[in-house]
Amino acid sequence: MAPMRRCDLIIRDATLIDGTGAPRRRGDLAVRGDRIAGLGDLSAMAAEREVMAEGRVLAPGFIDAHTHDDQAVLCGPACMLCKTSQGVTTVVVGNCGISLSPVAMSERPPAPLDGVCAPEWWIFDSFGAYADRLRTTPSSVNTLALIGHMSLRVGAMGRDTGRPATDREAERMRKQLAQALAEGAAGFSTGLFYPPSRAAPTEEVIAVAEALRAQGGLYVTHMRDEADGVLDSIEETLRIGRAVGAPVIISHHKCAQPENHGRSVETLPLIARHAEAHPVAFDVYPYTASSTSLAARKPRPDVAVTVTSSVPHPEMAGRDLADIAQEWGVTLEVAAQRLTPGGGVFHNMAEDDMRRILAHPLSMVGSDGGPLAKHPHPRLWGTFPRVLGHYSRDLGLFGLEEAVHKMTGRTAQIFGIADRGALREGAFADLVLFDAATVRDRATFTAPKQVADGILETWVNGQSVYTQATGASETPVGRLLRRVA
Repeated sequence: MAPMRRCDLIIRDATLIDGTGAPRRRGDLAVRGDRIAGLGDLSAMAAEREVMAEGRVLAPGFIDAHTHDDQAVLCGPACMLCKTSQGVTTVVVGNCGISLSPVAMSERPPAPLDGVCAPEWWIFDSFGAYADRLRTTPSSVNTLALIGHMSLRVGAMGRDTGRPATDREAERMRKQLAQALAEGAAGFSTGLFYPPSRAAPTEEVIAVAEALRAQGGLYVTHMRDEADGVLDSIEETLRIGRAVGAPVIISHHKCAQPENHGRSVETLPLIARHAEAHPVAFDVYPYTASSTSLAARKPRPDVAVTVTSSVPHPEMAGRDLADIAQEWGVTLEVAAQRLTPGGGVFHNMAEDDMRRILAHPLSMVGSDGGPLAKHPHPRLWGTFPRVLGHYSRDLGLFGLEEAVHKMTGRTAQIFGIADRGALREGAFADLVLFDAATVRDRATFTAPKQVADGILETWVNGQSVYTQATGASETPVGRLLRRVA
């Protein structure tokens, strides 16, 4: 009789959803080391540990397409409970033009950079230095990193960012970006909506982004305008991507402010037409409220704002801006100024638009959470279970296979993440086991730091990093990932 083959882990009798969008199937999955060693009927195999799934869903670990976890991934495995408890195994950092490298800063950076990473963490003068820190103090999740235009701009221009960069300054930024890409960064992100980059003309962005051409990097953008000028911003975004030959990702696509509700019927066909000629995708979170610095948007009476953090008034986190203004006897604008530096949740989107964007075939899922906020947007803790539970199971917006695909295989393909986002032999064992009948987000706008229901266990590179029973592990198994163009 042939000896029984052994491996490290077998998950038996699972409903396998493989991340490709293919129909589910029942079977076992084996892990040896950091890789998937087999799928199907594995009754002839034995393992050091066996998990009985009893028909619950086993999927590739979720890839969070849009995060601001640049600092969080450096703070130890326990700091990523907000992600591993959702089944997230890989995060994309450096979004919206904000990255913790390759610029060191000796004083508090301007908003919104200061809300993403604490002032004392701006110590990495190269992406290589950031990557080395991540390798020596690994997180519990994998990290793919972008380089932010805002960070480069502040490094090249200091506080004088209210103007276009000179040719010399743009060339300095291009060289820094090129070096970072050579050291392992995956692409270039912009946040043209925000004051430190708002004065940058399209030509400046193209000049800096030219570094992407040789490296095959991505162009990822928080567009210049997600409200009245959203169509023009889409056109500008694609112009930049085409000019430098880079695939384009539109961050957290939305139609913001009440006067623009319903305009996804214009934006989505426009993006789809561009996609016929140039690679373009977008991420989206399953909520109708955004979150950013209080300095970024002028408050208005028809858009409710909840304060997420405030340096001068930390006690106001979690409170409504209108209530604070009334209590202080001042206007909304003055109240926001008094609370700055700080952040807020802005209830400025429509449910119909969000569902239309989420269901679109070009979409993938990103949380855009703010891990430093005292009272964060619930998307930090609830995004992925909310897609699975509320939008897929309860509302039937799309099937479970499609939901998983938008959070795994599609994201891996768009970002060029090799051997992840799929259940197949030889792929990395980034896995999540969840109960399709009970999975749901518990994080709310009033109580945002809540672990989801129904996420039973999460594995990264073959190692368990979260269980529903015991919480987050201290296992530092995350890796810095490189894009494969």
